[in-house]
Amino acid sequence: MELPKLNFQETFDFKFKKDKDKFFIYDLVRKTYLLLTPEEWVRQHWIHYYLTVKSYSTSALITEKKIVLNGLTKRIDLLITEKAQPKILIECKAPQIKLTEKTFEQTARYNSIVGASEIILTNGLQHINAFYENGEYQFYRP
Repeated sequence: MELPKLNFQETFDFKFKKDKDKFFIYDLVRKTYLLLTPEEWVRQHWIHYYLTVKSYSTSALITEKKIVLNGLTKRIDLLITEKAQPKILIECKAPQIKLTEKTFEQTARYNSIVGASEIILTNGLQHINAFYENGEYQFYRP
């Protein structure tokens, strides 16, 4: 399986397995192998980044958390917490998905429920970072 090189300075030590014709990647948070989709490839980079580079514990990372938005159940991709409080909401897209104002607005809507002080919208190649302050998003480059 050919995986795209993502826009991270670090290289991470991923564990893979193959079953029949499908590939799986080990998720350090859920402690299980997950189907390796393009979006999962991006999410696993962020998980490894926060665990190895930023030294967060696995208990501070929440994946696939259910939220209810306008009566519909949605799932957020990754939430980084500090002292059990939402800190960074990360919305992962597949590398071929273009990041647009519309995809950012989706992430902001999810965050209206979650209440994180920061959001990251990423397709692994491009990352859009914003702090939520005084009722609006302030974009920044890390």
